[in-house]
Amino acid sequence: MKRRRSDSEAGWPWRGPPRGATLEQPPITLGEALRPFWRRFALAGLYFAVVFLIGSAGYALIEGWRWIDALYMSVTTVTSVGFMEVYPLSPAGRTFTIVLILLGITGLGIWWALTTALIVELDLGGVLRRRRIMRSIEGLSDHYIVCGLGRMGRVVVTEMLEAKHPFVIIEQDAGRIAMMLERHADLLIVEGDATLEGTLKIARVDKARGLAACLADDADNILVCMTARHLNPGLNTVARAYSEESLEKLRRVGAERVVSPNVTGGVRMAYSLLRPHVVDFLECAISSAGIELRLEQAAIPPGSHFVGQSLAELRIPQRTGLIVLALQRATETGPPVYNPGPETRLEAGDVMIVMGSSEQIEQLREYAGKEMELGEESADSSSARV
Repeated sequence: MKRRRSDSEAGWPWRGPPRGATLEQPPITLGEALRPFWRRFALAGLYFAVVFLIGSAGYALIEGWRWIDALYMSVTTVTSVGFMEVYPLSPAGRTFTIVLILLGITGLGIWWALTTALIVELDLGGVLRRRRIMRSIEGLSDHYIVCGLGRMGRVVVTEMLEAKHPFVIIEQDAGRIAMMLERHADLLIVEGDATLEGTLKIARVDKARGLAACLADDADNILVCMTARHLNPGLNTVARAYSEESLEKLRRVGAERVVSPNVTGGVRMAYSLLRPHVVDFLECAISSAGIELRLEQAAIPPGSHFVGQSLAELRIPQRTGLIVLALQRATETGPPVYNPGPETRLEAGDVMIVMGSSEQIEQLREYAGKEMELGEESADSSSARV
């Protein structure tokens, strides 16, 4: 039976075998990159030591100087410092100094050539970039991980950039990585196989808040969810499923939410037929008019002045222009309260679902005194563009 191409495979030409943090080809370390240069720099250092020795012996024999004066004159001559002569030179001493200067210029040329080659080698090999990325990733906590830069993965990355929340990307295709870095040079990308435990550890999955498994193969997404759940039992995991058979499997291995492009696309097509005006309102027709709407969740933290007040007392629509669509009670596990009444009082841990523009959402944050968590809870987060 012929296999259908997945969404991340379509439109991407084959660029050869993947490079990076895979089991067969681990990423090159700084020590491995410097190893070929140790011998070259050692030989260059030996060259200078021999020249210094020859210069010291020459001045001592030709001019009859003390060894310390001869060594000082040799070092200043070879390194082209150009300090004044220790003592006046004889004609033979001047001839010897010319030869010593030529040897010093040759040695300096060799040294700077080696230094330039080392810098170019590190830069072209990506070692310096990898070390910068590793240092940045090691300092992350409470971040998100996006596995895969296919079509869905790129959409997730775009939303993460707009949300301005720290995240790390795992992708093993060097071509996709290069294309993404051309658009956003500051992204933190781990080049490797997301199904490997070592790659997830590099992305600090143990400190992450959530993970999006957007790989092309459902089996790979199942493996990613299993491995990530093992390394971080409290991780909020969202997975993409291409086939309907994988939906329940992904939930069993720990994916809290599973997104199927086929199911989601089918529902949207049905709504477009049955309720076209509703779909027009929720889709890009509003954006084309210059209006941007977002669905956002706002968690009420303990100690907030929102705690204990009713929606009528807070006057959120009047102060910010936002519409409070629903309220998820912290003490209840059932569905949220839709269209809560003005008498509804907020408690610590409650989550409001609001709709409005980005500016209005920022006004809500300022109204709440900056302590309100937008787009995230203690163990879960979500933000959707309408």
